[in-house]
Amino acid sequence: MVKISKYSWLFNSIFVGCLMWSIPSYSSVNDTKTLATIEYYKDDNITNQIPYFDNRFRIDAQIEELTLIFYREAGSKPIILVQPDGSKLKSKSIDKDQVEWFDETTFDMIRIKKPMPGPWQAVGRILPNSKIMVMSDVKIEVDPLPPILFAGETLKVTGQLFNGDKAIDNPLFRDVIELDVNFYSTNNSAYENFGVDEIKVSSFRDDGYDLDEYSGDNIFTGEFVFDFIPGEWQPVIFVKLPMATRELRQSPIILKKTPIILSVDMSESEGQFHQINFSIDKAFIDADTLAFQGKVRYPNKQFKSFSIQEGQGDKETLPIEYTEPGIYNVSVSAFGETINGREFRLAVEPFSFNVKVPEANDFVDDNGRAVNELIKQRAEALLASKRLEAKRLFKEKEELKLKETVFTIVVANVFIIFIVLMGFFIIRWRKSVAEK
Repeated sequence: MVKISKYSWLFNSIFVGCLMWSIPSYSSVNDTKTLATIEYYKDDNITNQIPYFDNRFRIDAQIEELTLIFYREAGSKPIILVQPDGSKLKSKSIDKDQVEWFDETTFDMIRIKKPMPGPWQAVGRILPNSKIMVMSDVKIEVDPLPPILFAGETLKVTGQLFNGDKAIDNPLFRDVIELDVNFYSTNNSAYENFGVDEIKVSSFRDDGYDLDEYSGDNIFTGEFVFDFIPGEWQPVIFVKLPMATRELRQSPIILKKTPIILSVDMSESEGQFHQINFSIDKAFIDADTLAFQGKVRYPNKQFKSFSIQEGQGDKETLPIEYTEPGIYNVSVSAFGETINGREFRLAVEPFSFNVKVPEANDFVDDNGRAVNELIKQRAEALLASKRLEAKRLFKEKEELKLKETVFTIVVANVFIIFIVLMGFFIIRWRKSVAEK
């Protein structure tokens, strides 16, 4: 058992939070949960003038194995441990049968078997306000998931880290640990997800971003987005440390299909409205609590937002103006309560529909001509015009090419004639010079 040092006549001691982690397959510590604190001695300003020599602590003779974490300045070298007899332990020169050492840019994690009893010292650029963390059974306690969830739903889940029975309150610890959440199919042949591989859904965070409310408060937050196959799933939360992995298996949950389905009654006349119908499964959700928010993307790429307030969900329709033929896309988020009173939010499966150009034989203009015939005539006229334009451009291009060729030939011939004449005059000039 780690005891509080009584050497107050030597140093003014300060206490720091420490925890102990004993790995069952390696450790033989008796009652490791009672290992609560290790004393960190303070510099007396006389015998130790260098600040980082303050990092002293004592290990009791009863400890068979322990794992320590030291937090240091980012990018600094791994620390050096000085044992009670003055010998040193370094990350690059250790007895791997006795010591396991993991060093990162901001911390060192060190596991020691049968550590030498007595006062130890840590030398390095250790953060002034950091604590020696002595780790034991690190685990996470997470709010249980609802037994029934819906595809498309987003769920906020929080959890807290513990070392044994004590909550970890050191914000630096988030740099040491990873918390991932996977969902595994229970392989129940009665459900659609039978035989489906595991799915990573989220990671827990304590950084104050997204759904996490406060950074460094030891409340880890996960944002679960259930955008996968409905069925029976078992959530498994992994606690990953550099030297070990733990897992928390929660009870299986049932992921139901999205309880809101969209359909459309299309209009074929400009100025009229399409009707989007909301089909609601009232066996699971309270339709009177539903509120919707979304966007419509029209064929001309324009967007229009819409909302249906709570208490109006029983209308179950949304009018969308007919603007032109083409593809209309509707994206909707729903907010409401289940019949058991659980609040939820989910993204309804994206919906689209294609308004085609009408067969126009059933429509005539003021002169009694079929509209599709007019469309065909105009299309043929436009095609003929484009063909004539293409021929004209081709002819102009050929004429320009011919002119360029003729110009090139004329220039070349003139150059040749010039060279011949220059040669003729040079020869005559040399001959006249020779005769003189």
